[in-house]
Amino acid sequence: MTAMFRAASQAFRGLHRSSVPLSARMSSNRADRRCALAEKVAVITGSTKGIGFAIARRLAEDGAHVVISSRKQQNVDRAVAELQGEGLSVTGTVCHVGKAEDRERLVATALEHCGGVDFLVCVAGVNPLVGSTLGASEQVWDKILDVNVKSPALLLSQLLPHMEKRGTGAVVLVSSMVAYVPIPKLGVYNTSKTALLGLCKSLAVELAPKGIRVNCLVPGIIKTEFSQVEKTLPRLLPDFNDIYGLQRFGEPEECAGIVSFLCSPDASYITGENIVVAGYSPKL
Repeated sequence: MTAMFRAASQAFRGLHRSSVPLSARMSSNRADRRCALAEKVAVITGSTKGIGFAIARRLAEDGAHVVISSRKQQNVDRAVAELQGEGLSVTGTVCHVGKAEDRERLVATALEHCGGVDFLVCVAGVNPLVGSTLGASEQVWDKILDVNVKSPALLLSQLLPHMEKRGTGAVVLVSSMVAYVPIPKLGVYNTSKTALLGLCKSLAVELAPKGIRVNCLVPGIIKTEFSQVEKTLPRLLPDFNDIYGLQRFGEPEECAGIVSFLCSPDASYITGENIVVAGYSPKL
């Protein structure tokens, strides 16, 4: 037990190191907040629609070059064209995060166009089953856990050497409020999103000595195509209104600002946190 706590102490000691004095960093932040992510490179999975697309736009607006990705080429092309049309610096590639060759291509694309990576935001997720948790097949379990839990860790392991070269970095995993308030008939999906909360905590300790922070965004019900497909979710508003006073569902853009903040120097002392953006706190 003593050895375990000693290891944790040594890990977090790495988070506190910085080659730039705190006073200088704070002065720089105040002078140029609108370009807080200038000359940084962000890789975002599942970023051609919904929350992922809103995050891609916000990080690019805040100065980063963004590498977007999703499973379909036409979606990548559309998203890249739209953001480039707004004068933003983006590139894109097809990436099914559950496929090793696609993850390798995503890493190669980032390095080819940008030479390095500072931020990884993992939004991509799947839910092929609405039904009984115990009735789910092994194939369903494998698919959901592979895409939602394993792929962020595997992709990060490939990007990590390139992030280390930058000296600092940030990772944002995207979970869901169903990790705290399970939704009936989404049991396997609920479980996968709960696992991301733990993955965040573990990676934060492991990567702190490398100067890389890891946090987790926990959205509530956000108005996206994904949430509308799960017909159970829109019907929950009256219940959430009664319990939490929730008046409406969220917009994708309401998730984007917090991700930009978590990637920015303003969040230099924040790691290992699961941050709820849901209009209420399901943890209470």
